[in-house]
Amino acid sequence: MDFLRPASWEEALAAKAEHPTAVPIAGGTDVMVEINFDHRRPEYLLDLNRIGELAQWEVGEESVRLGPSVPYTQIMENLRTELPGLALASHTVASPQIRNRGGVGGNLGCASPAGDSHPALLSSGADVEVESQARGVRLIPIDEFYKGVKRNALEADELIKAVHIPKADGPQQFSKVGTRNAMVIAVCAFGLALHPETRTVRTGIGSAAPTPIRAKAAEEFLNAALEEGGFWDNGKIITPSIAKQFATLASGACNPIDDVRGTANYRRHAVGVMARRTLMWTWETYRGSNGRTLEGAA
Repeated sequence: MDFLRPASWEEALAAKAEHPTAVPIAGGTDVMVEINFDHRRPEYLLDLNRIGELAQWEVGEESVRLGPSVPYTQIMENLRTELPGLALASHTVASPQIRNRGGVGGNLGCASPAGDSHPALLSSGADVEVESQARGVRLIPIDEFYKGVKRNALEADELIKAVHIPKADGPQQFSKVGTRNAMVIAVCAFGLALHPETRTVRTGIGSAAPTPIRAKAAEEFLNAALEEGGFWDNGKIITPSIAKQFATLASGACNPIDDVRGTANYRRHAVGVMARRTLMWTWETYRGSNGRTLEGAA
């Protein structure tokens, strides 16, 4: 195994162009596990740790440009207001040591359906900025990024340069089920984001299908129910029947498997429970942020 260590982004792109099979490594929290267990033996490792710009972020007027190597700890500490869903997901990533090393780029590069950041990126509507030496930069909408089990939309000579995530214009939530409370891979996970400016809701589901997915039928139902009932304006409590149907449709979006962490039936059930709970949590926050109380709007 050869170890490539570029000192700049340009050198990294050149190295990836020359060695398309090279596996990028920054935090190493996914790649090194596979190597240590001999599940993967790449010919080349491409170390990106000397490229400082990959560990930086920039808050713009409408979005955050997040470097793929920004540690989860930094997201939790510095971007909680702009990216609340991703900050909540970051809290659930493994241990403090791993949160100090790992970043969103590793989740995207590995494209495991169990990656903790995926539901938040899907519900936020992120774009992934990638670049190659030959073709330059392109933006991949997050909905088009996941192509199969641990497969993404990157070409062989491309590297992830940044992730562009819209700043939250409404409440966001993240929920995860694991076999214990910490240091655990998700049995399943659910992310939800309210977007009051467009009066829409987006979801993200992890570890309950071959790829991270959105519950689009559930979103469409809830968007219509909120609009028809005037909920965005009147701030009424969401009715149990709406919450139940949303949960049922979210559960129906799943295509899980049985494995050592949980059964397919359990995953479907858990996603439905998380969908209902995160909906009620986010909606209560939305009502409160608009100066309404539960009693006053009932």
